[in-house]
Amino acid sequence: MRAVRVLALSVAIAISSAVALAPARAQVAIDIQVDLAPPPLPVYDQPPIPGDGYLWVPGYWAWDDDVGYYWVPGTWVLPPEVGLLWTPGYWGWDDGVYLFHAGYWGPQIGFYGGVYYGFGYDGVGYEGGYWRNGGFFYNRSVNNFGGVAIVNVYNKTVVVNHVTNVSFNGGNGGLTARPTAAQLAAARDPHTPATTQQVEHVHAAARDPALALNNNHGHPTVAATVHAADFKGAGVVAAHPGQPVAAIEPQGHRVTRPTQPSVTQPGVTPSNKTGPVNATIPRGTPPATESPPTKNITPGPGTNHKVTPDVHQRTRNNTSMPPASSPRPQGNRVTTVHPAPQVSRPTPPPPQPHVNRPPPPQRTVAPPPRPAPPPPRPAPPPPKKCPPGQTRC
Repeated sequence: MRAVRVLALSVAIAISSAVALAPARAQVAIDIQVDLAPPPLPVYDQPPIPGDGYLWVPGYWAWDDDVGYYWVPGTWVLPPEVGLLWTPGYWGWDDGVYLFHAGYWGPQIGFYGGVYYGFGYDGVGYEGGYWRNGGFFYNRSVNNFGGVAIVNVYNKTVVVNHVTNVSFNGGNGGLTARPTAAQLAAARDPHTPATTQQVEHVHAAARDPALALNNNHGHPTVAATVHAADFKGAGVVAAHPGQPVAAIEPQGHRVTRPTQPSVTQPGVTPSNKTGPVNATIPRGTPPATESPPTKNITPGPGTNHKVTPDVHQRTRNNTSMPPASSPRPQGNRVTTVHPAPQVSRPTPPPPQPHVNRPPPPQRTVAPPPRPAPPPPRPAPPPPKKCPPGQTRC
């Protein structure tokens, strides 16, 4: 089962990132839809930065069809290029299901559901630092430097009101944040998908049984790590203890429904040419194009899909034709279109009855004649006898 889903994460952060790596079984994709709300975010401390130039990527709950929700630890990563910031992914409720919107790199922080990930990601924007003149300046109040010497630093106190561990936006018990004008503008910026290092980090988390919700009950022993995909050693940070989260049965909660367009911010059409931007268009927004009604559609749960039977239309060469005897308006005249005359064809003759006939007589084939034996050779003449006393005859 895991081997079959080797390309599902290319089908993962990687679907949005267009990174075709082969995960073991992770399915972190923008089209992941489940009918179970993701668990609360665990509480943990940030591990120290491994070096200058690294940016913090917060942890989140991902979904796998075999184990259900599993934790992707927070970690430090190198940005793909100077000047880019990471907008975290988030879960959003939409029409009865929870959709995961993958994170991305861009010049501005976009909308991530108002989720409080901490360490500068306080639901809106990023207070962990900023780029200036090709260098990144770190805020001391939200970054753990450990023993690493960081030159570009500043100190800005970050006050957060209504801190919550809720990990999704919308729905029953979800956050009610809506994108700001700046976040909507950020959705139109060029975006860069997750790096190879980030994708490998997600793959490693999917392979670790200890990170599954059913095993850690919402408090993973590896809540964060210094280095991506490294879940052992001194750089690993465990989650704080807390109220355990009940286990779930993962099978049967993956939801499939008709494909809907996705953009980074609600109400924004995709403008990214480097990869999908991933978020939800609000219901009630008319689609750009509509396809003709389709028969025999089985909508997934949570959908309100109506099927209109094609009773009064005939399709010929992808062109809708009116009924055979319906009038067509032509100015002030009404012309009745009559059906084409039927062409009579000669009736084929009835099939001949089957008659049992005796089988044909078997033909006897004589064997070929054998060749005559060769004639016997004549006997040699007897030797001559010499008279007595003569040696030669």
